Amino acid sequence: MTARIKLLRTSTFRLAALYLILFAVSVSALLGYVYWNTAVLLERQTDDTIRAEVQALADQYRLRGLRGIIDTIQRRSVDESGSVYLLAGVEGVRIAGNLTSLPDIPTDEASWIEFPLDVERGSGRERHTARAFHTNLAGGFNLVVGRDVEALRQFATIIRRTIFYALAIALVLGLGGGLLMSRNFLRRVDAITEASRTIMAGNMAGRMPVQGSNDELDRLALALNEMLDQIESLMGAMKEVSSNVAHDLKTPLTRIKARVEAALRSGSEDEYRAALERTVDESDRLLATFNALLSIARAEAGQSRGGLVALDASTIIADVVELYEPMAEEAGGTLVSEAPAGLTVLGDRQLLAQALTNLFDNALKYGASPGSTPQISVSGRIEGDKVIISVNDHGVGIAPEDRGRVTERFVRLDSSRTEPGNGLGLSLVSGVMKLHKGTLVLEDNHPGLAAKLVLPLHRADS
Repeated sequence: MTARIKLLRTSTFRLAALYLILFAVSVSALLGYVYWNTAVLLERQTDDTIRAEVQALADQYRLRGLRGIIDTIQRRSVDESGSVYLLAGVEGVRIAGNLTSLPDIPTDEASWIEFPLDVERGSGRERHTARAFHTNLAGGFNLVVGRDVEALRQFATIIRRTIFYALAIALVLGLGGGLLMSRNFLRRVDAITEASRTIMAGNMAGRMPVQGSNDELDRLALALNEMLDQIESLMGAMKEVSSNVAHDLKTPLTRIKARVEAALRSGSEDEYRAALERTVDESDRLLATFNALLSIARAEAGQSRGGLVALDASTIIADVVELYEPMAEEAGGTLVSEAPAGLTVLGDRQLLAQALTNLFDNALKYGASPGSTPQISVSGRIEGDKVIISVNDHGVGIAPEDRGRVTERFVRLDSSRTEPGNGLGLSLVSGVMKLHKGTLVLEDNHPGLAAKLVLPLHRADS
């Protein structure tokens, strides 16, 4: 397809052509109205003036006779107003007026006529056009009254020519503007197309070009770039997850294999049983890891969004606190809860409970400073249009530079490697918050960590 054909087939050119047609029709209607209200109206006024003069002269003839109409015609003939008069006898012989002879007269008694008129100018004689009305007076006299309409005809010609040139200029400029806009539009579309082909070829770092004009193409390019950023981030996360899964599963699978081989070599039933029991424990940890990964994937993909219902988060807090309070007491610590009713959110009860469970589990594991017992507090409150659920501990906390990293999959800080886990707890919490259009905020509790779930407040009338 040639560049010219591509240019003519762009939606911009078609839209410009449509607007051009509408504009041409509008301009034609406007200029036609102007023409009608100038040239045509002036001709009509001229005809009305001529009729009035004919009527006045006819009245003069009826009241004052031949001498009266002759005097009137002779008096008016000397005025250089462009009026023409002629009173002729039965044979057409001129009696009075500024016309030298009777023009060609139709057979009708009263009719409009147009005829050439020679006019004296400083540089010579000019041929004009006169429009007149002919009527027969009593006694067989011919009366012709008219006007030199040359200027009026020239004015009408100028208006018609102006209309033609205005339309021609509008069409040329509109067509040129349409082609120019289409060319610029096509150039930008081609740039976006080329960038997309580069990205499809494997260059995920490529982005759509943005001119900075903030027009619809720039907004489209920015939206596509945001989508590509998200895709690149997800692909990077998928690669990282794949690598982490392979790395984290290699060690337990190697242990299982070595344990089974050792049991087989020993030939002892007790060794067989012990190896199977440890294999079951290792398999449970592996299944827990895979279940956590599946939960994170479902939450981040929004698969559970259709099941969100209005619920009071304070009841979920109470259930989780009831579950973990004995565990905190068993560890010699305390668990304090303050969550008034009315913390209404739109959510999935099971996923929110799982997120809170993960936060409580982390608080029990890491919420005690060395040589002390875990001191955990949970609170729920409403701030503006947000519901904030905070789980606080007095442990070692998380350094500010690590808070953005701990929500990634399989990330475990050095201080937590002595505790059992797979590094997916906070990743699941973050995924649940994305599903609920909320955020996970990690702050310093002075000392310890304050993990906050910030959720949109659901109102009954919303």
